[in-house]
Amino acid sequence: MAGRFGFYSPSWLFLVLGYWVLALPHRVNVGTALFVGLVWDLLVGSTLGIRGMMISIVVYVIALNFLVLRNMALWQQATIMALLSMVLEVCIFFGEYLIQDVTFNPMSLWSGLINCILWPWMFLLLRRVRRHWHVR
Repeated sequence: MAGRFGFYSPSWLFLVLGYWVLALPHRVNVGTALFVGLVWDLLVGSTLGIRGMMISIVVYVIALNFLVLRNMALWQQATIMALLSMVLEVCIFFGEYLIQDVTFNPMSLWSGLINCILWPWMFLLLRRVRRHWHVR
């Protein structure tokens, strides 16, 4: 998204991947996150592997604690997902910083707040999709 509001765009990929890791950790896992991250790198045109590696690390944290996260209230899950999306943004910055000269823009962390607001609706929508199509 171009313009002034680009920093407020949610990380749809992270929200959807986070839901499926919580719902079906035996099917959607770190390998899936690595593949999706590599495709994300190709689409964005950044250094190949940075987003793949960083989203794999964050998804590993989600998969490691999926039982705890699943039993939390929806607002608590939203807070955790917001923090993890901010961690993802910072990790991507550090990965890019090791390779090339980039500067960190703190405005990019606003997407974590947007992710926090959107998580309950994404969770409920994707749960309804999963139950409607009997995905197990």
